[in-house]
Parts: sequence; C-alpha cells; structure tokens
Amino acid sequence: MSFSTTLRRASVVALAASTLALAGCSTSTDADSSASASPSGDATATSTALQTYTEGKLTIATGEPAYEPWVLNDDPASGEGFEAAVAYAVADQLGFAPEDVVWVRTTFDSAIAPGAKDWDLNIQQFSITDERKQAVDFSSPYYTATQAVVSVEGNKYADATTVADLDGAVVGVAVGTTSYDVAVAALGEGNVSVFNTQADVTAALTAGQIDAYVTDLPSALYQAAVELDGGVVVGQFADATGGDQFGFVLPKDSALTEPVTAAVDALTADGTLASLETEWLSDAIDVPVLN
Repeated sequence: MSFSTTLRRASVVALAASTLALAGCSTSTDADSSASASPSGDATATSTALQTYTEGKLTIATGEPAYEPWVLNDDPASGEGFEAAVAYAVADQLGFAPEDVVWVRTTFDSAIAPGAKDWDLNIQQFSITDERKQAVDFSSPYYTATQAVVSVEGNKYADATTVADLDGAVVGVAVGTTSYDVAVAALGEGNVSVFNTQADVTAALTAGQIDAYVTDLPSALYQAAVELDGGVVVGQFADATGGDQFGFVLPKDSALTEPVTAAVDALTADGTLASLETEWLSDAIDVPVLN
C-alpha cells in the first residue's frame, strides 16, 4: 500500500487541519494534558537536578494539531505515534515519570523564533539548520528523512519505479535545499529546474511546467496527500545521507540542551529509536525505493 493511500485513509483530515493551523495562527496556545504512556528503559538522569520550566515537570511542546504518523489521534499524551513515543523515551532517560510530562501546543514558526519559551523542548519535525541555530538550540537528531520524488496522476513519470525511468523528466527543486543536491546527483543538472521556494515548485507541478519534484520524504507525503490534486509519491532515493535531520528544539542556551542530546544519543546507541521508527513509521512510509 502506498503512503499516499494510507495517509488519505487515516490522516488526511488531521493533516488538512494542521495546514490551516499553521497558516492561520501566529501565536502559541497551551493545551496541557496528563501523561499516560509507560515507556521502558532506565533513567540516566535525576529529574529534580534539571532546570526545567516547571520544577519537577518536563514540559514538551508539539504542534496543534499534531498529525499522524508522528502523533496518533492528535493525542501526544498517549505516547502513540513516532514523535510522542520518542518524547516519552527521552523523558524517561532524563528521569521523568510519564505523569511528570506536561504537553503544551505551539505553532511551528513561534517555536523556532528567538525569545523566551514556556516549554522545555519542542518536537514537530524540526529540521536542524544553521540558520535556526541562531535563534534556538537543537538536540542531536532523532530521525533522518530521505529525499523523495513527487508527481501527479496522469503524468507519464508518475509510475516510475527506477531512477532510469525518470530519464527525460523535468524535475523541480527549491533553491538552497538538500533536495537540489540529491536531484542533481541522481538525475543530472540538465534535468533539474530550480525555483525560489517549495510553493513555487508545487505550483509549477500543478501547472504542468515540470513533471515531478524532489523534496524530503515527510514533506512529500504531506504535499501529495493534502496539497496536490492527484498527488503521487513516486518513490524515495536509497541514500539517506542527504536527508534532513530532525531534532528537538530547545530555548537558546538552554541548560537542558546537553542532557537532552545525551538522552537522544543514548536512545540511538541502544537501538530504541530504530525500534520506535519501525513500530510507528514502517507502515506509513511504505514508499518504494528508486534504484
């Protein structure tokens, strides 16, 4: 089953709502909820020794709504969904019991803007970039996204199963992105058209000016299901090294940046993150690899 089919079946309503929220909201709203998940693993830190927004509590922010497969049913306190599960695993590493995790909601843009925050860490598919590091801190990455090809139904390249099948296709990318590097390496510079923004790329595909475009896989899945009429995720490239790395966002110069990074690193080393990725993302990102 392709991801686009899965997403339409399970998540398209939540994703569409997320789009509206991101477009229409400029300020954060809080929606605290109690924790109920029961992550496993040994705590490696003492929660009372950590400086947090609320003493004895770990306040974690995410989007509103938070959509699948990152958070199931827009309920991060359930611990269900990849990012919800990762958040509780990190909290456990830091020495916080599930009932001491407090969830709040923020917009994406406000989270990465300079200034004080009313949360300790924020998780909602934030790519780690040097530009954002000027305003906020990042943990080490908990997930690396591959690059994928998006087209639309009816385009002769929409059914491509190999990189060779895309020979002759006009492929768009946004300037200054890792997608450009991957597209040029796989398809050749002569086949790649560069646009100023991803919105311009998407518009070019809709207008029939290009046959397909390359973007990171999570964006591809979202855009194909929500933003494009008849959108198709054609496939993903095999090499993940050019993908975007997702990390927790923390307030600039937070005392928690080092402990959270250590927690993420520990979860990577002991295989917890790989296990959670398999549990929560394997079905949702069932996208063929273009060899």
